[in-house]
Amino acid sequence: SGSAISLHRQHSTKKVQRSGVIDVIRSNYAHRSRITKDFYMSDQRPLSGLRVVELGQLLAGPFTGTILGYFGAEVIKVEPPTGDPIRQWREVKDGTSLWYHSLARNKKSVTLDLKSERGQKLAFDLLCKADVVIENFRPGLMESWGLGPDPVKAKNPGVIYARISGYGQTGPFASKPGYASVTEGYGGFRYINGEPGEAPMRPNISMGDTLAGIHAALGVALAIIQRHQSGEGQVVDVALYESIFNLLEGIVPEFDGAGVIREPSGTTITGIVPTNTYLCKDSKHVVIGGNGDSIFKRLMTEAGRSDMAADPELAHNPGRVVHQERIDQALSDWCAQHNSSEIIEKLETVRVPVGPIYNVEDMLADPHYNARGMFETVEINGEPLKIPAIMPKLSRTPGETLWPGAAIGAHNKEILGGLLGLSDKEIEAL
Repeated sequence: SGSAISLHRQHSTKKVQRSGVIDVIRSNYAHRSRITKDFYMSDQRPLSGLRVVELGQLLAGPFTGTILGYFGAEVIKVEPPTGDPIRQWREVKDGTSLWYHSLARNKKSVTLDLKSERGQKLAFDLLCKADVVIENFRPGLMESWGLGPDPVKAKNPGVIYARISGYGQTGPFASKPGYASVTEGYGGFRYINGEPGEAPMRPNISMGDTLAGIHAALGVALAIIQRHQSGEGQVVDVALYESIFNLLEGIVPEFDGAGVIREPSGTTITGIVPTNTYLCKDSKHVVIGGNGDSIFKRLMTEAGRSDMAADPELAHNPGRVVHQERIDQALSDWCAQHNSSEIIEKLETVRVPVGPIYNVEDMLADPHYNARGMFETVEINGEPLKIPAIMPKLSRTPGETLWPGAAIGAHNKEILGGLLGLSDKEIEAL
């Protein structure tokens, strides 16, 4: 039923069957990949015993599944027979996107044709055995397949049904197509991102999708807590544009209360000074955050501008905002005389927040990233591959990667046969 009692029962059952599951995993991946971690360890991750069925494709829904699976949930990824399109996105090696090995980690791949009656019936049976459903199709499509939350809840009242779309399940725009690129603009982020007077800029990631995935995982966690109280599930409705909207800090009250529209501000942030990016002698940039009152004094003193450190007009942030151009020019002149490493060393010595602009090569070489366990290594066809760890870090029950993204349909026999009771012949007929 998805109640606390049901969760406990599933958890106990999983402990008993775990060695068999591991044998299936080992069999499925021995020919193509293996994880470098020991997955014979007892699974103490916080979502252990939770069964998640992930439908949909590309990024927002699958990233929700990635988070839940990393922290212990059994994630059954339902793909079309041709596989999730993201298997072929960006850098492809040996027929599979390198990204996919990270995004589909810890997931069991099952192939079903959801456009066929047989595929819909099997998917429905799966959803009725799930604690959590994740889908990111356009609103109404799951209902057209008979897989919407109402018929599933009638059979499985404890199910938590997470729905991710561009504009949400209700409202006049619910049926509009909405990729991250569009919803980042509609959600307000693109307007403030970029240089004044220039075209709004896009970050080189699908930020709206990833943020929606994080919001959906948060919604699922909240619904699980509530289900322990009521025994009932609920729908978690996540819109990409609303996930972006959730980042807007004081923009709404500042407009409603003072009529101020936040504008793009380039490398700075409106109303906080100094916090900017500065070019150094070695052609590298550093970010300096000197906007605390005492920090500002230490910053300007170290930069050889004790006159500005002692200037009463600059003692507090409102005055510094008025004189932002003068402050930034002084810091730009100082940084231009020194290499970036020198600037960082000087400011860290006097406890001023400062740092470099990193690319991914810098991250992989950085001792702090490595000390914090930010990378995990899996093996794909006998070759090691670094993938990012998933945050947050839990001290007692941390998440982990047990295996990389599986081959298409690698778990058909385990799930369609073992869980749904299909014979080998019936599975082959699919």
